[in-house]
Amino acid sequence: MNTPRLNWILFGIYTLATVSVLLLSFVSPAVWNIAYAPVREGIASLIYPPIEVSLLYSTEKAEWMEQAIARFKATRPRISGRSIEIDLQTSGSREMYLAVLDGQVQPDLISPASMLQISLLEDLSQSKFGYPVVNASDRATCRPVLMSPVVLVAWKDRAEVLWGDNPNGNMWLRMHDALTHSQGWEAYEHPEWGYIKFGHTNPLKSNSGFQTILLMTYNYFGKTSGLTAVDILSDEAYQQWFIEFESTISKFGDSTGTYMNEIIAYGPSLYDFVSVYEATAIEQAENAIGRYGELRIYYPPATSVSDHPFCVLQADWVTPEKAEAAELFLDFLSGREMQALALTYGFRPVDDSIPLDGPGSPFLKYVNNGVRLQLPPQVEVPPGNVLQTLLDFWQRNVGN
Repeated sequence: MNTPRLNWILFGIYTLATVSVLLLSFVSPAVWNIAYAPVREGIASLIYPPIEVSLLYSTEKAEWMEQAIARFKATRPRISGRSIEIDLQTSGSREMYLAVLDGQVQPDLISPASMLQISLLEDLSQSKFGYPVVNASDRATCRPVLMSPVVLVAWKDRAEVLWGDNPNGNMWLRMHDALTHSQGWEAYEHPEWGYIKFGHTNPLKSNSGFQTILLMTYNYFGKTSGLTAVDILSDEAYQQWFIEFESTISKFGDSTGTYMNEIIAYGPSLYDFVSVYEATAIEQAENAIGRYGELRIYYPPATSVSDHPFCVLQADWVTPEKAEAAELFLDFLSGREMQALALTYGFRPVDDSIPLDGPGSPFLKYVNNGVRLQLPPQVEVPPGNVLQTLLDFWQRNVGN
C-alpha cells in the first residue's frame, strides 16, 4: 500500500524543520533549548568537542565535591555551544602546589585546603618562573568556597582540669606548659591519667598541622598579624619554646581524619587533645557519644580557617575556553544551592545569607558540644616566604 502523498509532504516538512532548528541551535542559544536533546547533544559533541577542565583538589571536601559535579552536570553548562566536563583528581594540599611548581601536573583549576598553599604557590612561582601562576587577590579567578576553622577536640574532663570552661587568650602557651611539665597530669592532681597527650598532623603533609603551628607561633608572639621571617629565625626563646612543644608529640599523622578517628576509637589512652578541622569534628561527633566520656570542641583565641579556595591557574596550558569554563564552575560552587549543601557536611558557607542556625543545621545540633556559631578573629595569612620559613624551621628541628 503506497504511503499517501500528503504523509510524505508532512514528513519532509518535519525533517526540514528539525534540521533547521538544529542548525540554528549551534549559532543561537535561544534556539538551542528547543532542539531535540538526544540528537542535539550527539551532533554537538561531534562538531564542538567538550571543554575539559582538570581540577586538582584536597580530599577533605570529597563528598561535597561529588555532589557538586553531579549537580553542575545536570545544569548542562555550555560555552559557545560546547559542553563542560570537570576531570577530578585528589591530592594533599602541599603535594598539590609542589607538583605544580615542579611541572609534574598541569591542572587548570586547583583547590587546596586553604589560602596558605595559594600564598606559597604565588610567592614560589614568582621566584621560580618570574610570574605568579595564581593571583590570590583576583576574586573572579581565585576565591574561597568553603570554610572550616582549626579547633581543638578534647575530652571534657581533661580540658576542664587544664583550663576550665575557657582556655582564654593563652591557649597555646598553657598547652605548652602542661605538655612539658615533667609530672604530666599528676601536676593537676590526676596522676591516674598519666602523661598529657596532644597531637596534630605533619605540617609538611597536612594543612591542619600547618595551620596549628602557625597559630602556636602567632599566640607566642601575642599577635594576629604581621608575622615575619625575622620573628621565627631570630627569637631564640621562641625557637626553644616551639621545639619543646613539638617534641612532646610522639607521632605526627598524615591525615586530619585519622586523628579524629583515633581519639574516638582509643579514647584518652591515646590522646587527650587533638587539633583538627571543625568540619571533621562535626562529622564525627555522633560517633563519640557513649565511648570515653564527652568530647568537646574548643576554639583557639585566634583561629586559622581552611577556606578551600578554588583558583584558575595562569599558565600557558590553560586556554581561554578552559579558564572561562573553570570560572563558570567556580560561580556554581559559590551559588546558594551548593553553599546550602556545604552546611550539611559541616562546612561554613561563604554565602553569609545562609544561616548556621537554620532547621537541621549540624552547627545548631552540636552547640552543647562546644560548637560556636560565631568564630574568633582570624590570624592574617602571612606572605609565602614567611610560611616557607616556618615550614623549613619545623622540618629542620622537628620533622620525623
